[in-house]
Amino acid sequence: MSQHPQGLDMQARSRARRRALQALYAWQLSGSHMNAVIEQFRHEQDMEVADLEYFEDLLHGVEKNVEALDECLRPHIDREVAQIDPIERAALRLAAYELKFRPDVPYRVVINEAIEVTKRFGADHGHSYVNGVLDKLAGELRAVEKRG
Repeated sequence: MSQHPQGLDMQARSRARRRALQALYAWQLSGSHMNAVIEQFRHEQDMEVADLEYFEDLLHGVEKNVEALDECLRPHIDREVAQIDPIERAALRLAAYELKFRPDVPYRVVINEAIEVTKRFGADHGHSYVNGVLDKLAGELRAVEKRG
């Protein structure tokens, strides 16, 4: 358990998600090995204020499960995964990973964080698309939690 108060842990995770989105975007476009992307971000980005362990878990988790994550997304999207804007695609894959493999993170947090990073880095209305897709995916992967 971290020595930081809960609020700092959540802020560090939010920063880790933002950095992970940027790293995943770079990975998608460059085709580089994920470890190389992670090393680049560790040296070039402000990683000491992010949850580095969570950052790496997100990236390795998406890399390892990218095909399964894309399969989860397919029924809820209106085009091929490869045709989705790269920022939106990165946000969807990160959130799909958290929804599927990180049940310790509430689905509302996953969706809200994905919307926020898409607002910050994506196209004007990209966050609306991400919200719609993830709401449907959460209904499928977190049905019990969502019914509440």
